[in-house]
Amino acid sequence: MLSAQQQLTDRPWLDPDATPQIVIESVTKTFGGFSAVDGVTLKIFKGEMFALVGASGCGKTTLLRMLAGFATPTGGRIMIEGVDMTAVPPHQRPVNMMFQSYALFPHMTVGENVGYGLRRLALARAVRSQRVQEALDMVQLGALAKRKPHQLSGGQRQRVALARALIRRPKVLLLDEPLSALDKKLREQTQFELMNIQSQVGITFVFVTHDQDEAMALSTRIAVMNRGQVVQVGTPSEIYEFPQSRFVADFIGTTNLFEGTVNATQPGHIVVRSTEAGCDLIVDETGRFGSGQRVWVALRPEKIRLSKQPLGGDRVNQMKGTVWELGYLGNRSTYRIKTETGKLVTVFAQNERRTSEWSIDWSDEVYLSWTANCAVLLPQ
Repeated sequence: MLSAQQQLTDRPWLDPDATPQIVIESVTKTFGGFSAVDGVTLKIFKGEMFALVGASGCGKTTLLRMLAGFATPTGGRIMIEGVDMTAVPPHQRPVNMMFQSYALFPHMTVGENVGYGLRRLALARAVRSQRVQEALDMVQLGALAKRKPHQLSGGQRQRVALARALIRRPKVLLLDEPLSALDKKLREQTQFELMNIQSQVGITFVFVTHDQDEAMALSTRIAVMNRGQVVQVGTPSEIYEFPQSRFVADFIGTTNLFEGTVNATQPGHIVVRSTEAGCDLIVDETGRFGSGQRVWVALRPEKIRLSKQPLGGDRVNQMKGTVWELGYLGNRSTYRIKTETGKLVTVFAQNERRTSEWSIDWSDEVYLSWTANCAVLLPQ
C-alpha cells in the first residue's frame, strides 16, 4: 500500500501545495451565439497523461486547439508553467501537436519527416542526424529512416508522427484522436507503446479521444465534457466506479439506471423505492440524500450475478426476469434480461470455462443479484 507521501508524488492533484504545469482558467470560446467551450477550468500536472472525452461537438477538440494556439479564447486564459499563453502564437509555445491524420509529407522519407521540426534550429548536421535517429529508435523505427510514408503500415505512420512531434522536446504534447486510424488489435498494442514512450520522455500528454476504452487505458486522469463544460474530472477508476451525474454514468462504459425515490435512510445505506425495478433497492450511501428525494440508481453490468435460483444474504438486491437477448463475445457474454416490470437490464458474465453449452440460455427465467456496495446513487 502506498504511503501518503507516495500518493501525493504519484498523484500531485491530491496535493494542495503542488503547482500545476497547465492552468486553464474560465476559458470560453464562442462562435456567433454558440458556446463551443463554456467556462472551462482545469489544472494539469507535469508528466500526466490527461484525456479529454465527450460526445461529438462537446468542445474537447476546440479546447485542445486553444491549448495549441490554433484558436484564441473568447474569454479566460491559459497558463503553461506560470506564463500566460492566451495570446502567444503556436510556434512560440512550448507545445507540439500530433494530428489525427498524422500529416506526413508524402515526398519526404521517414527521417526527413521526423527531422522537419528541427529545420529552424541552429544545429550542426551531425547533431540533427543524431536527434532524428534517437527519435526513430524511441518509436522502434530506426531501420526505416529511408522509406516513404506510403511504404509504411498505419501503425508505423502513427509512430513517425509521434517521433516528429517529440523531436523538439516540447514541454507538452497534444494529441488529437491519436489512435483512431488503427484497427482494434493494433490500437490496443499501440496504447502500451504510447504509455512506455510517455514514461521515457516524461512529457505531459494531453489527448482527445472518442474511444472510452482508450481513455481508460492510457490516462492518469480524464475530463468528461458535455455541451462545452467539464462535468467531472478524475482518475479512470473514479470516473467509472464513482460517476457524479447520470450523464457521466451513462456516457462512460455501460450502465443500468433505475429511477426511484429515497424511501428510508439507514446507517451506512439508503433504501430506494423504484417502480422501474419493481422492488426496493439497497445502496451503500451516507449523508448526501434525504427521504423523499428523487434519485437514480446506477449499476454496472459486470456487478450483477445471474443465477437460476434466488440468492440470499445480507443487503442483497434481487429481481427476477427472462433472458431476452444474448450475445457471445469470446471472453464474456452479454445478456439482456427483461424483468417482471418490463425493463431491460444488461448483464456481463465472464466466460471462465471453455464450453459450447450455455449454462443460461435464451428464454430462461433467471434471478439478478447484487450487493448494496455495487451500485451508485445519483441525483435526479
